[in-house]
Amino acid sequence: MKREERRQAIMDLLVAARAVELDDLAERFAVSKMTIHRDLDDLEQAGLLRKVRGGATIEAGKQFESDFRIRELQDNEAKARMARTALELVEPGMSVMVNDGSMAALLGAQLVEKAPLTVITNNAAVIEPLKEVSRITLIALGGVFSAKFNAYFGQLTENALARLRADLAFISAPAVSGLQAFHMDDAVIRAKRAMMAAAERSVLLVNHRRFGQTALHSLADLAEFDAIITDAAPAPEDRAALDRAGIPLTIAKHSDR
Repeated sequence: MKREERRQAIMDLLVAARAVELDDLAERFAVSKMTIHRDLDDLEQAGLLRKVRGGATIEAGKQFESDFRIRELQDNEAKARMARTALELVEPGMSVMVNDGSMAALLGAQLVEKAPLTVITNNAAVIEPLKEVSRITLIALGGVFSAKFNAYFGQLTENALARLRADLAFISAPAVSGLQAFHMDDAVIRAKRAMMAAAERSVLLVNHRRFGQTALHSLADLAEFDAIITDAAPAPEDRAALDRAGIPLTIAKHSDR
């Protein structure tokens, strides 16, 4: 197997299992541990994984979030349910902000069902499917493009948001701990905060796996959101913290319910 084929195979394993062990990879591909180390080093350098003791993972860490290309392949059923639940909050004629992220990208593509709408976004995966929809007024936020997040950030993005107002902002987060949401990138934080400031109501979208996790930067207190949507019940201690604070949590239903 060629080097690039092996590295793609490693990423395929990570998408399926979220974590891999160095010894298992060396045995699977019949190469030395040093070769696998080099593969993991290069993939980490590309922002595709995070090396941990004895292997690698694509799970978020305090300073790491996997590449958008990886995240858009994960948890599709959970994202679809969350998107359907979020869509119930949207009414024709609204102005809606959609932030970066693979969860938000899935929601953004479904907004056509609620047209006519004004959609304001920095998410390239939302811009693409909506740019030719006649009953969607699309405001695509400029800025510095980040391939890792597949979105635009920076002063241009924040300045544009400061001059806009919307009915709803859909905000996603890779980590929630206690009564706070977190993110590992400061530029992403600033864009999300600018959307929240410009919207009448803000809705947090977060996978239940991300509860009990922290990241480098605090995004917002959970009380700042008007609704929080997740795909399944978080751990009892995490749910209890929300209940004690009187913060409601909406769990997206399965389609057959």
